[in-house]
Amino acid sequence: MSIQERNRTAAEKVHDIDMKLEVVVIPVSDVDRAKAFYTGLGWRLDADVSGANGFRVVQVTPPGSPCSVIFGSGVTSAKPGSAQGLHLIVSDIEMAHAALAARGAAMSGVFHDVGGVFHHQDEEGRLAGPHPTRGSYSSFASFSDPDGNGWLFQEVTARLPGRIDATGAAFSSESDLASALRRAAAAHGEHEKRTGGNHDENWPDWYAQYMIAERSGRPLPIDGSILHGRHVP
Repeated sequence: MSIQERNRTAAEKVHDIDMKLEVVVIPVSDVDRAKAFYTGLGWRLDADVSGANGFRVVQVTPPGSPCSVIFGSGVTSAKPGSAQGLHLIVSDIEMAHAALAARGAAMSGVFHDVGGVFHHQDEEGRLAGPHPTRGSYSSFASFSDPDGNGWLFQEVTARLPGRIDATGAAFSSESDLASALRRAAAAHGEHEKRTGGNHDENWPDWYAQYMIAERSGRPLPIDGSILHGRHVP
C-alpha cells in the first residue's frame, strides 16, 4: 500500500472517531474574581491548581454540561474579555434567565433575532421576547462575566434530524427531564383532544416516543396544530 493510500484510509477513519469537546479556555484578568462569579452562578468547581511562577488553573463546569471551562494565570495569551459567543443550551429560556438573574448575573432580556435563524453579532437585530412560535434554537438571552467574556443561553427543545442518535438520547439533569415531560404532557393533551377527548391508556408509550423523537430530531408523533419544533404554550 502506498503512503497516499494509507493517508486516504486514515482520513476516512476520522469519521469513526468520537471528538468530544471537553474544555473551553477563557481569558480573565482576576482569577479569584472570575472563580467567585462562576461558582456563584452554581457552576461546579472541579479544580483550582497552582504551579511555579504564578501558574494557576481553575476549572468549572455548568450544571448538566459535558464540557468544562478553564481560566487562570498563564493558561492563555488572549486578551481578557475577548471570548464571545459562548453558548449554553437550555430547555426553558425564561426559567434559565430567571435562575441566573436571581444569582446576580446581569442578564439581557430574552430575545430572538430579526432574521429568525441565528443571532447577529453584538446586539444587532435583537427583538424582545422569545421567538413568536417558540421554535427550537430560536430564543436567546445573554450575559457577561466581570471581564466581559460573553455568554448566551439558547433554547433548544427539539433537535434537528441527525444531531443525536435515538439510542443515545439522554437528559442531563432533573430539570431537563422535567421540562421534557411538561412539553410531552402538553402535546399529549392536544393528542387526546384530537382523538375525541378519551383518556389514552397507553400514554407512557406515547410520552416515551415523543420525548425520544424530540431529543433525536425524529418526526414528532403529532399532527394538526402542533408542528415539528413547535410546542403548545
